[in-house]
Amino acid sequence: MTYAELVQKIRDYTEVDSNVLTSTIIDGFIENAEWRIQRDTDADYQRQYQTANLIANQKFINLPQQYNIIRSVQIFTSTDTSLSGDRSYLEVRDTSFISEFNNTNATGFPKYYANWYEDVLAFAPIPDNTYSIQVNYILKPPQLSATNTTSYLSQYFPNGLLYACLVEAFSFLKGPNDLLQLYEGRYKQAIEGFSIEQMGRRRRDEYQSGVPRVGKQ
Repeated sequence: MTYAELVQKIRDYTEVDSNVLTSTIIDGFIENAEWRIQRDTDADYQRQYQTANLIANQKFINLPQQYNIIRSVQIFTSTDTSLSGDRSYLEVRDTSFISEFNNTNATGFPKYYANWYEDVLAFAPIPDNTYSIQVNYILKPPQLSATNTTSYLSQYFPNGLLYACLVEAFSFLKGPNDLLQLYEGRYKQAIEGFSIEQMGRRRRDEYQSGVPRVGKQ
C-alpha cells in the first residue's frame, strides 16, 4: 500500500472528502498511527545499530538522528577504528553518576554511559585512547508521506496501519461511536497478530524452539 492509496482509503472509509480531511490532517493521522504501532509492538524493522569512535579525552558523542530508544552500547578493546578486539557492553547510569565519576577528569577504558541530552551520550571514565563503539537502538522510521511513498508498515502491516488511521479519523470527526469501536477492535486484533509474527516467528528457530502454538480456546 502506498501513501496515496492509504489517503484514499481513509477518505473512502469515512466518506469524507479532501475539503475536510486535507492532506495535512491525514498526515497527522498517519504520524499518530505510526507512533502507536511502534509503542504497541517490538518489531524487528525498528532494531538498528550504528558504529562510532570515542576519541581520547572526549566524553560525548552525538546519537543517530532517527533514534528513539537506546537498547545497548558495546565497546571494542582495540585502540583503532577497525571494530576489532574483544567487545563488552557498557553499563547504563544516570547523568549524575557520570558527572561525579568524571569530576576528577580521570581517563581510562570507558565502562559506563548515560543519555546526557536527548541526542548525546556521555561516557565514564573519559576515554584515554581511541575506541570504537556500537550503539544498538530502536529506530524512529521516516514517516509515510507524499515524498516517502512506502514504508515497512505500509508494505508489511497495511491493515493495521489503516485501522490505526481510521481510529484517529473517526475520533477527529466525532463520528459514530460504533464505527470507532469497530476499527479499534480490528486494530487490536491486527496488532496482536503482528506482534506474534515479530516477536515469535521472526525470532525463533523451529529446530531449537519449536513452532509457536496457541492453545485451544
